[in-house]
Amino acid sequence: MNEFKNYHPIVNLMYFIIVIIFACIFLHPVALAISLFVSFAYSTVLKGRHTLVRSIVHAVPMLIIMALINPAFNHQGVTIITYLPGGNPLTAESILYGFAAATMIVSVIMFFSCFNEVMTSDKFIYIFGRIIPSLSLVFSMVLRFVPKFIDDIKKVTDAQRCIGRDVSSGSLIKRAVSGMSVLSVMITQSLENSVDTSDAMKSRGYGLPGRTAFSIYRFTKRDIKALITILILSAYVITGKLQGVLKFECFPYVDTAKLNIYALSVFAAYFILSALPVFIELREVIKWKSIESKM
Repeated sequence: MNEFKNYHPIVNLMYFIIVIIFACIFLHPVALAISLFVSFAYSTVLKGRHTLVRSIVHAVPMLIIMALINPAFNHQGVTIITYLPGGNPLTAESILYGFAAATMIVSVIMFFSCFNEVMTSDKFIYIFGRIIPSLSLVFSMVLRFVPKFIDDIKKVTDAQRCIGRDVSSGSLIKRAVSGMSVLSVMITQSLENSVDTSDAMKSRGYGLPGRTAFSIYRFTKRDIKALITILILSAYVITGKLQGVLKFECFPYVDTAKLNIYALSVFAAYFILSALPVFIELREVIKWKSIESKM
C-alpha cells in the first residue's frame, strides 16, 4: 500500500523537503510530538506493522541516550536539580532540550527512511536529469548500490558458509580469513557490475548530444491538487512560525508561546501537512472497502 508513491515525483520531493525542514527547525513540544507520531505512522503504512516494533526498539534507546548525554555537556538553565561529580550543575532545561533534540533527530531519521521508500532512483533522474545529469545519475546509482550490496553480501556469506567458511564461528584467524574471502568476492563482483553497467550505458547512447529520455510521469489534476494543498498548508504554518506561535526556548529558562485558537489551527495545519500521505492511503483503503462491499 503506497498510493502517495504514485503521485508525481515533484509532489513527493516537495512534501519531503518541507516536512524534513520543518521537523528540523520546530522544537515546540506539540510540533515535535506531531512529527514523531506522523513519521512512525507513515513508516508503518509504507513498510508494514512489523517494522513499527523494530523502529520503536531502535528509537527509544536513542532518545534516552541522547537525552542523557546532553546534560553531561550542556549545563545551561536556571532550574538546578543537582550537581554532577565534576561540580557542574544538572539543570531541568538541559534535560528538556536533550529530549527535544533527540525527538527531532529520530523524527528526521524516520522521515528519511520513508523518503528512501518513495523517492526511487528513476524519480531523481527525472527531476534532476536535465539540470545536473551526472550528479543525479551518480546519486541514483548510490541509492541503488547500497541495498543491492547488502543483499549480495548476505547471499555470498550464506554461500561461503556452505563450504565451511563461516565468518561467525571458529577461531579469530579463521573468521578473519573467511571475512577476507567474502570481501574479495564482493569487490570482484562490484567491479564486474560496474563494467557491465558502463557497457550497457554506452550501448544505449548515454552522453550523446540530442539524446532524449523516456518518462512515464505526467502532471495530472490530482498532482496539482496535492501540490497546492502542500504549499497552502506550508504557507500557513510558516506564517504561524513568523507570528511566534511555534516559539519554544529552553535557555536560560523555558519560554513558550501560549496556546490559543490560532495556535491550535497552526498545529492542525502542520499535522494535516505531515500526515497528508497517510490520509491519502486511508482514503484509498476506504474507497477500496466501499467497492468490495458493493460486489
